[in-house]
Amino acid sequence: MSGSIEFFFNPKVVAVVGASRRPGKVGYELLRNLKEMYKGTLYAVNPEAKEVLGVPTYPSILDIPEEVDVAVIVVPAEKVVEAAEEAGRKGVKGLIVISGGFKEIGPEGAERERKLVEVVRKYGMRLIGPNCVGVYVPKSGINTLFLSKERQGYPPHGFIAFASQSGAFGSAVLDWAAMRGIGISKFISYGNKADVSEVDVLLYLKDDEDTKVITLYVEGVENGPEFFRALKEVTKHKPVVVLKSGRTEAGARAASSHTGSLAGSDAVYNAVFKQSGVIRAYGMEELFDLAMGLAMQPPATGDRVAVLTVGGGSGVMATDALADLGLKVPKLSDQSIAKLRKVLLPFASPYNPVDVTGSAVDEHLVEAIEILITSGEVDAVMWLPYYMVPGLTPELNKKFVERVKKVFKETGRVIPIVGVATGGSYTAMYAKEAETMGIPMYVSPERAAKVIKALVDYGRWLRGTGYLEHHIERFYRWFVG
Repeated sequence: MSGSIEFFFNPKVVAVVGASRRPGKVGYELLRNLKEMYKGTLYAVNPEAKEVLGVPTYPSILDIPEEVDVAVIVVPAEKVVEAAEEAGRKGVKGLIVISGGFKEIGPEGAERERKLVEVVRKYGMRLIGPNCVGVYVPKSGINTLFLSKERQGYPPHGFIAFASQSGAFGSAVLDWAAMRGIGISKFISYGNKADVSEVDVLLYLKDDEDTKVITLYVEGVENGPEFFRALKEVTKHKPVVVLKSGRTEAGARAASSHTGSLAGSDAVYNAVFKQSGVIRAYGMEELFDLAMGLAMQPPATGDRVAVLTVGGGSGVMATDALADLGLKVPKLSDQSIAKLRKVLLPFASPYNPVDVTGSAVDEHLVEAIEILITSGEVDAVMWLPYYMVPGLTPELNKKFVERVKKVFKETGRVIPIVGVATGGSYTAMYAKEAETMGIPMYVSPERAAKVIKALVDYGRWLRGTGYLEHHIERFYRWFVG
């Protein structure tokens, strides 16, 4: 199958086949979510009702009086093929089959899935699923999850796309992202991927204007060479962060029973990721840490990192964290040290880490960042402002970011800056403000170091493809304007 899958994310007309009048049932909760969020025209299919939740309802999708772009199917597994057949006769473009009971349960389910795919191809449709929770797009309001707003958080529109083989894990990620205030451009749960796979998703998101970073949760891949080719093509244009489960023998066995996927050798996946520019994450929090950093900062042109800190202990921990990942924290030149001595307090440490001390005021951090950027001696900066320090004002973030933009514009030298904000509610408030200004902030030096490592690795990959300058220029236009 080929062609765009755009209609899944911005459909004009959606029909829910298997809509229910009973609260708590999948067909009820899913329809309720769509009614509350979806901006297009909505219909329901239920042979025993004339309306469900106030939504016009028909006995069959064939009875709906206008064309339908997407049919969301939530009937029992044994009725799915029949529902797909009717959707095909109706001229539906795409099916999202939420129902389970296919290849993940064994031979009987696999045969049912084969018949479903046969129908899909017969009518030229596309299929997401089966055994999935479908899609969520804040911008268009399409939401095929069956978890109510009272129990499930739904994040706002943002620049990170997330695709998941697991519906439950995907739902948990959405909930967590909503709690963290992280925006999502597209969420796609593709389950058994009988038709639409991670390859289709990658190639679609490559050209999606709302997506800056693509994140994937993968259990197994059926067509390895095709997946590899897609990754190599997409990572030239956008960062791809993958959380690959089934790394152990026990995990691979669990993946097989979950979605019927073959997890494969973890060493092979590692090699594929390294050869295609993919950044690998090892947990949900790390997945989004990396995604935020890659979306908000440019790739690094080298592996030399400066640490600019208000606290000496944090500077030491940051240095250890960076060195553990193979990054360099070089001593600055005598010339740069002399420049820093002129603008910092006499007892500050100007060597790298640059420790402005707890007696610092805003200007110490602002002047120091200009010296570090213009020195040409570092390729990235880890910034550790302790917002609770008495000499720092609520204007620090604004002054700091304005100076960074000014230096970028005047010198043409653009490097990533990643922040650390360790503290309570007061610190969190200003960390959030810094992120709205374009600097990602993390709660520990260790997490920030992993993000810088990702920016270094991605920059190294892009240099080999010839796309590094393109990405830096794109960041410059977005950040500096």
